[in-house]
Amino acid sequence: MRNPFRIIRLVFKARSPRKVTDMEAVADDFWLRGDYAALTFFGFIVTPSAREAEAVNRNVNPYLKNHEMIHLRQAQSTHNSWFCFYCLYLWYWLRALHLNRRLPNAAYRLNPFEIEAYDHERDLHYLERCGPRGANGWRTEAKKKPKQRLKEYLRA
Repeated sequence: MRNPFRIIRLVFKARSPRKVTDMEAVADDFWLRGDYAALTFFGFIVTPSAREAEAVNRNVNPYLKNHEMIHLRQAQSTHNSWFCFYCLYLWYWLRALHLNRRLPNAAYRLNPFEIEAYDHERDLHYLERCGPRGANGWRTEAKKKPKQRLKEYLRA
């Protein structure tokens, strides 16, 4: 049975982003829909099934884990705060929401945090190069207007 409140316990287990060195994957089928394989939630990687959580924890797909770890480093770069990270994430998502008419799921695809994570998820040394201040590539994308990010996305 799906329980939307089960995930709330992770908030109470949350640690400051800088205190998280590795994220454990946990299963919760309520929050993930469609093609999403995982999401970063207060220092945990949430997957839709226990089988997928185990695969992430065993690093079967290192690119998925790297993508989510980039989000951790982004949270470190947003004043080391999950709250700031999620507020900014929501802000950029809302700013691009109107473009969903032109590109399915544009609010997600054009989010500066997702652009950086997708651009570097296959570079398994990217996190090492980020240094202690976290991942900041999203800041360059954030300076662009959503329509400009859309044009660049469609060109790629």
